[in-house]
Amino acid sequence: MNASIYRIGRSLVLTMCCVMPWLAPSVHAQSAASDYPNRPIKIIVSHTPGGGVDSFARAIGQGLSERLGQPVVIENKPGASQTIGVAAAAKAPADGYTLFVGTQSGLVFNAIAFKKLPYDPVKDLTPVSMLFSSPFFLAVHPTVEAKSITELIALAKAKPGYYSVATIGEGTGSHLASVMFESRAKVEFLKVPYKGSAQAITDLLGGTVHMMFEGGASVLPNVSQGKLRAFASTGSKRTELMPNLPTLGETFPGLALEVWWGMVAPAGVPKPIIDRLNQEIKQIQRTPKLQELAALFGGEIMESTPEQLGTRIHTELREFAKVMKEAGIEPK
Repeated sequence: MNASIYRIGRSLVLTMCCVMPWLAPSVHAQSAASDYPNRPIKIIVSHTPGGGVDSFARAIGQGLSERLGQPVVIENKPGASQTIGVAAAAKAPADGYTLFVGTQSGLVFNAIAFKKLPYDPVKDLTPVSMLFSSPFFLAVHPTVEAKSITELIALAKAKPGYYSVATIGEGTGSHLASVMFESRAKVEFLKVPYKGSAQAITDLLGGTVHMMFEGGASVLPNVSQGKLRAFASTGSKRTELMPNLPTLGETFPGLALEVWWGMVAPAGVPKPIIDRLNQEIKQIQRTPKLQELAALFGGEIMESTPEQLGTRIHTELREFAKVMKEAGIEPK
């Protein structure tokens, strides 16, 4: 009897020894989530202050601060086609106190456009949530003697490499949009890279550069004031804000590119914390303030689960590798 009890007890001890290493991280994750957050949270933004991404990130940050009861600080780390900001987020502690807001340029395009990156968007980052999406708008300075896409193409063909287009660095959405347009229209522009959209728009308004593919927040107010002309959007359909503005797809069937904004965290952040952030962001996205801000950009709110954002990143890595190859963009 005593020997039998001993064997049963020994078996239970051995079983618990095998289970405990797996149980401990789960218990630690639950504990971390229940205590989260207990100090300020930082959101890294890989764009300059004042641009569309920065404005939206600050609105999300304010909403999180109000809902979580902790300060949320925005840290701008622009440059190198978002790689500086993404890399900083990827290397941060996996505790939920460092987040990253950026576009698919940093989370998808860079992995295709560059041979070497200081981060892997799949292995080094954990998806949190989609935020919203928006088409690019082709904005042109009024000194350009064209009133439509057709006339712009004719001018560009007459002077290859003369007309300049601002981009936010190679491999970004604005760069890809310009390359795709060049390829389909069979024209050549002089590409001028910037660290962020704020300075690019400033130079576009001053006539230093001729055109730019940019989001609605920067373009549409200037178009309404007559400071810029909008020739087309890169959306799959016309926007509600400018229903008379054609899409590039109407001239070149199949040509569409909609930029999306998303939030990610360093890989390894406990899932309860990721899920908490995801649910809080959903509530913030449903507020009138965020709805109005998205409309100002000519875009729309996109709610998602962390898994849906992860699936989108995986899918676009495959799809845009094909698009860039067809457009002649070689990894640098």
